[in-house]
Amino acid sequence: QVQLVESGGGLVQSGGSLRLSCVASGRTFSNDVMGWFRQAPGKEREFVAAISWIVSFTYYEDSVKGRFTISRDKGKNTVYLQMNSLKSEDTAVYYCTARNSGDIYSPLSYGFWGQGTQVTVSS
Repeated sequence: QVQLVESGGGLVQSGGSLRLSCVASGRTFSNDVMGWFRQAPGKEREFVAAISWIVSFTYYEDSVKGRFTISRDKGKNTVYLQMNSLKSEDTAVYYCTARNSGDIYSPLSYGFWGQGTQVTVSS
């Protein structure tokens, strides 16, 4: 069984920064992609960023490019999401996830999810 535990969310003013962490346990991710999705009230869950575990290729949703950075620490089995220049529209619950297979940008490709961490950006 895979467990993903997020931390690092909170309340921040517009323009501020937060770093989310996700610790994975229960399996290795040598062939997998790990990602971050977010879901705002009344909206569908949307892709934010993803990283391939071995070669560290990264993928970003257009609205976060240049502001967010995804990274991973193999030794700690941890994925990070550094979020800078935060905007009110970034307010959402952020979920860490590990891919089974398929389209990196679709939540249907991911079989394991964390409990989520709330990010609130005040304007």
